[in-house]
Amino acid sequence: MLPPRGRDGALGVIAVGTGVVLALRPFDSVPVLAVAIAVGLIVTGAAELIRTPRGAAALRVLGGTALVVSGAVLLVWPGLSIFAVAVVTGVGLIVWGIAHLAEAARGDDAVTRVTDALVGLSAIALAVAALSWPGVTVFAAAFVCGLALIGFGLALGYRAVRGRRERERTAHRRLRLTAAVLAVCVTVPFAVLAIGLHRPAPAPDGFYSAPLDRDAAPGTLLRIEPFQRGVPPGAQAWRILYTTTRNVGEPALASALVVAPATLPAGPRPVVAWAHGTTGVTRGCAISLLPDPFADTVTPGLPQVISNGGVMVATDYIGLGTPGPSPYVIGQGEARSVLDSVRAARHVPGLRLADETTVWGHSQGGHAALWSGILAPAYAPDVTVNGVAALAPAADLVGLANDLTTMTGGPLLASYVIDSYSRAYPDVKYDDYLKVQSRLPMRAMATRCLHEPAATVSVIESLLLGDDPYAQPPAQGPLGRRLTENTPSARLAVPVFIGQGAADPLINPQGQQKFAAAQCAAGTSVDFHMYPGLTHMSVVETESPAITDMLTWTRARLEGRPATDNCAAG
Repeated sequence: MLPPRGRDGALGVIAVGTGVVLALRPFDSVPVLAVAIAVGLIVTGAAELIRTPRGAAALRVLGGTALVVSGAVLLVWPGLSIFAVAVVTGVGLIVWGIAHLAEAARGDDAVTRVTDALVGLSAIALAVAALSWPGVTVFAAAFVCGLALIGFGLALGYRAVRGRRERERTAHRRLRLTAAVLAVCVTVPFAVLAIGLHRPAPAPDGFYSAPLDRDAAPGTLLRIEPFQRGVPPGAQAWRILYTTTRNVGEPALASALVVAPATLPAGPRPVVAWAHGTTGVTRGCAISLLPDPFADTVTPGLPQVISNGGVMVATDYIGLGTPGPSPYVIGQGEARSVLDSVRAARHVPGLRLADETTVWGHSQGGHAALWSGILAPAYAPDVTVNGVAALAPAADLVGLANDLTTMTGGPLLASYVIDSYSRAYPDVKYDDYLKVQSRLPMRAMATRCLHEPAATVSVIESLLLGDDPYAQPPAQGPLGRRLTENTPSARLAVPVFIGQGAADPLINPQGQQKFAAAQCAAGTSVDFHMYPGLTHMSVVETESPAITDMLTWTRARLEGRPATDNCAAG
């Protein structure tokens, strides 16, 4: 049996060693993390049991035993998922926290009572955060616990060296109080954040669901109703539900907004088919569900289209309002949603649309717009596309996938890509591309829309994951081949306008120049513009020169003027 000072010294060494491992080791597997957390729980619980005064043992024994048992479960039950690790850890922390709160209510020393209350509160707060946000909390908690164990171990070592004189006991109590205050300051806000922001996307209403007749022609209008939210002055709008097809030709449902002048001029109206940028990949992310679906960065150029007597048809794609999965940056699925939205809009009562359609898009929608121009002659020859305007399009998917591995916040967009492609293509295996510790948080990211408050959680998770959540680079293997397959590299038979911000942190401006040059070399008529100082979003703001240039270019298409390009300029 070790004497008290030897016992304190041994526990101190183990605590410091475990704390260093928890705080500094970049865990590549949940089992290794579970073992490290288990050792930390057992050491903390054992120390709690050892230092428990005999006269007030019951509550502290309960708390210390809960930690030891939780740690033992993690050790003897290999292969637990990250969620299971969070549950086991959370249960142990809750029991330990309750025991400390109960002990605080019956303690004699004021400093000890306050310390016990704060320790109990912080333990329960950390448990709540772990259970409500396991994908990140387990790893964040491991780091925090590691620092706490280092401090705890150093305190034990100090006590082993200096002994247990009254002065050292007083200093130790004050040190524990300070640590408890700091713990509450970290864990309580963390728990509030986890509960307040970790919410799923809202479910669409019944409008977005309908029996799907597999024999119905793509572009069949199934449902229509007036739309009021945020409609600009001088306009009227409807939301529509229509049939389309996925990238493999399987029937599907999609939704869209149709916006027209409140007073329709005589004759067929010019049509702009709008393909929006990234909003998410799950139900609830449709632009028709946004609080302000007609904001300038959501449907740019809409006021000018309406004032010129035109109609904008803005698809939600498949899977953002209607049942999924969504064809995120999957060319065929996106383009079919765009083209079939125009077909369906032709059946809006009282609305006459011109035969020709100009397709606009931004970011993901730029990718969809380019694919619409490629696909229209074969898939929808009745939708005569007279031009494609793409602002900051996701044109080079392999290059973008490579950039996401080093980009701040890259895991968020990568979660959308990997989720979409693993659902669409059997050869793309989700787990092949993500490390174990990345899978749960990135699956969670893919369930959130960018316009929801919970998107803050995704940003935090993305920053915590950093630039190395990948088991292999996403541009390699089956995913890389599918990304190449979905790159809009084929020649477009219609004129193309490409506007790119030179300060875009997401879409590489030099890569966009190379894409435009490749399209020129393929024989496409390309009018390419690089805008100094504009970013990924400012390129579609109302005052952006890109919007002015796109409108001028579109007017030339509607007037039938010959297309000009700047391919010769390089």
